[in-house]
Amino acid sequence: MVEVLAGVVGALIGIAGMSAGSMIRRAGQSRDAITKLSLGIEHIGSELSHLRQDMKEDRHEVFGRLGEAEQRLSALEAQKGKR
Repeated sequence: MVEVLAGVVGALIGIAGMSAGSMIRRAGQSRDAITKLSLGIEHIGSELSHLRQDMKEDRHEVFGRLGEAEQRLSALEAQKGKR
C-alpha cells in the first residue's frame, strides 16, 4: 500500500514538474514573440519617419518648382500683353 501511494505521489510530482517546465517554456516563447513584435513596430516607426521626411523634402521641391513655373508664366503673360 505504501508503495502504491509513493508511486502516485511520484507521478504527481513528475506531472507537476512537466507542467511547470511547459509553462516556463511558453512564457519564454511569449517573451520572444513580444520582443520580435516590439522590434518590428520600432522598425516600422523609423521607416515611417524616414518616409515622412522624404515626402516633406519632395513637397518642398515640388512647390518650389511650381512657384518658379508660376513666375515664368506670369512673365510670359506680361510680355504677351505688351504686344
